[in-house]
Amino acid sequence: MSILVSNIRLPFTEPDDAAIAQAKRMCNIQSKTVQASVYRTSIDARRGKIDRVYSILFDGIEEEEAFAATLQMPSVCYKPQQQFAPQLGSKPMPHRPIVVGMGPAGLFAAYILAQYGYRPIVLERGDAIEQRDRAVKGFWEQGQFDAESNIQFGEGGAGAYSDGKLTTRINDPLCDEILRIFTHHGAPEEIRRLAKPHIGTDILKDVVRRMREQILAWGGEVRFRTPVTGICKQQDRLCAVQAEGQEIPCERAVFALGHSARNTFFTLHEQGVFFEPKPFSVGARIEHLQTEIDRSRYGKYAGHAALPPAEYNLSHRENGRACYSFCMCPGGHVVAAQSEPDTIVTNGMSYHARNGCNANAAIAVSVDPADFADGTPFGGIAFQRALEHAAYQKTGSYEAPCQLVGDFLGGTVSKRFGKVLPTYPMGTQLHDLNTLFPKFVSAQMHTGLAVFARQLRAFGAADAVLTAPETRTSSPVRMTRGQDLFSQTVQGLIPCGEGAGYAGGIMSAAVDGVRAACRIMEEFQPEGME
Repeated sequence: MSILVSNIRLPFTEPDDAAIAQAKRMCNIQSKTVQASVYRTSIDARRGKIDRVYSILFDGIEEEEAFAATLQMPSVCYKPQQQFAPQLGSKPMPHRPIVVGMGPAGLFAAYILAQYGYRPIVLERGDAIEQRDRAVKGFWEQGQFDAESNIQFGEGGAGAYSDGKLTTRINDPLCDEILRIFTHHGAPEEIRRLAKPHIGTDILKDVVRRMREQILAWGGEVRFRTPVTGICKQQDRLCAVQAEGQEIPCERAVFALGHSARNTFFTLHEQGVFFEPKPFSVGARIEHLQTEIDRSRYGKYAGHAALPPAEYNLSHRENGRACYSFCMCPGGHVVAAQSEPDTIVTNGMSYHARNGCNANAAIAVSVDPADFADGTPFGGIAFQRALEHAAYQKTGSYEAPCQLVGDFLGGTVSKRFGKVLPTYPMGTQLHDLNTLFPKFVSAQMHTGLAVFARQLRAFGAADAVLTAPETRTSSPVRMTRGQDLFSQTVQGLIPCGEGAGYAGGIMSAAVDGVRAACRIMEEFQPEGME
């Protein structure tokens, strides 16, 4: 058991030992047998100065809970050690569990099931990360589009080509286990102590490969290029998953499809799986020079070796609709993220070093089901597709429509770029993005950009670049499930992760995958047990 001391603030140039020493003084800890370590650290550049904020963990204090209560400090608390120890059931499982999709949710569901002896069968429509990487580069460099293996589909999911961001708003004990598994397979140890951890696309791809190799070593099976074509039911119970022209029998299947598995959504809906529309957001990627973001955040300390590339998180809500920055990538690149031909979709990514010239983020506007109601659960998909095809039609190619922020706000087509050059890999064409988006989207982007320019000086730059559209911020549907985690209409089918509408980002999707695995394990015993 441990004592956690939070909100230790020091100038960012101070060493970690200074934070530990301050925490010891606060708690009057003098024993040399007490072990101290940095639990979390972050940079706070608000209030006109730059602090490093620490949480310090102490181990080896006797009667920790009583010790914390005696201090009566809001920043000091007792932190019980919570080891991941799932309960395993006793009921025999006639068939191996199936995991559909190998993004963060499916990857972690399969990993935990394999670790505890359940030998899952993983069905992934795309390629293994090595072949997938070649397919993505083939598209970006030569325009060779692969509808089954691309930046959305394949081992690692869409998160493998983002930033490897592990920031999350959920406060779940499983997050520590997710971080431990990532570092065990090659992620930097620093992710376990940073408040805003990231792995980086370059490292994450190798981590994913190592996790797959471990799943196989534990007896799991992974079938790539194996799209699911349907399910079989007996009454309202799942009894098989259809793929490769066969029925694979199962009692339990985790459906971690990802937010872009549109054709699979349609098929499952036709077969009786319940879906409902949910809100999502659309917008464009904005790029600034990273040096300008650093200056806006750090002032005279911009470029200091002790400071990471600066980030931002901006939002504004007006008339019941939000405009906000999303998936901010310091020192990153805007990428082509299509999963269907003759469309344009943008996203952002960074490598671990975050050393690119530009910072980028989505400037996204919330879209509500009332904006796209069409009498089906899939009006949001139609809304996304309309934008993606319209962007392609504007340029007549996989080049993306692009505009300087000043011209977007003024409603004029840009004539040339300024200091900021777009990083979208397939080329850009200058167009008026106001004519691409529905009026409510462009109007809210105008309002948000004006507000953000007052909050962060760099956003006042007229030559910042917008590249459009960003449409895959989250799933436009929810595969509704009950308290037992089963689909509302199909017992034994567990909707999971971001595509099912139950996560947003790598960490929350991974946590949801672990919970799905635990739901299976608490009911059934592993293979080979009597």
